[in-house]
Amino acid sequence: MSDLAQRFQQARGDERLAILEGFHALKHALRFGAEIELVAAADPHALERLAAELAPDLAGRFRALAQRVDAAALERLVPRAPRTQVVAIARRPPFRTPGTGPVVLLEDPRDLGNVGAVVRVAAAADAAAVLTTGMHDPWDPAALRGAAGLHFALPVARAQDAALTGRPLLALDPDGDPLDPAQLPSNAVLAFGTERHGLSQQLLAHADARLRLPMRTGVSSLNLATAVAAVLFAWRLSPGGAGPSV
Repeated sequence: MSDLAQRFQQARGDERLAILEGFHALKHALRFGAEIELVAAADPHALERLAAELAPDLAGRFRALAQRVDAAALERLVPRAPRTQVVAIARRPPFRTPGTGPVVLLEDPRDLGNVGAVVRVAAAADAAAVLTTGMHDPWDPAALRGAAGLHFALPVARAQDAALTGRPLLALDPDGDPLDPAQLPSNAVLAFGTERHGLSQQLLAHADARLRLPMRTGVSSLNLATAVAAVLFAWRLSPGGAGPSV
């Protein structure tokens, strides 16, 4: 095994590090201040041309960071090489206490791609944080891939009491009261369960309120990331929300 392949293999088991797969993941990591340890690219010049087109604010950063590796070697660094032929290792930022805006709490999410999609939505809506419970690491490479690297745009971690204290807990539940975006507190913890089982009875018992999204009769549930997007943007576009743009 090459030294580079070994570094990527070790990074997968290191909770201090994050693996970024593809141009957009690296772009967002750089844009939001990530500490990059290494970048491997099949064609650093092509990467820089892509940056000039899609991320001119980061012009010059990619070529300065990237080391060239042939395409076959790059295929061995990650399970599925991205189309843009670039992968990287970054340091995870220390957890910071969430600021203003709602915190998204995912109870025992099962699909890491969905976790990543939630992070991407939460970053776009300017949520305060995404927290998870359960066995899965929300910084797993599959989640980072789904988030296009936007884990660096807001706190993402396993649930921590300090991040939840003093915030009303609102549970999204099919049997809850109809969601009124204007009544959503800006500092709420918005709890979402799995598509099949919903939230646990333990969490529901601790909730300050239960809310439901209005849906057509006969439609049993929404995809997790879609449900989070609906609630966050309902809040964001409401009179008491953060407004139409960041």
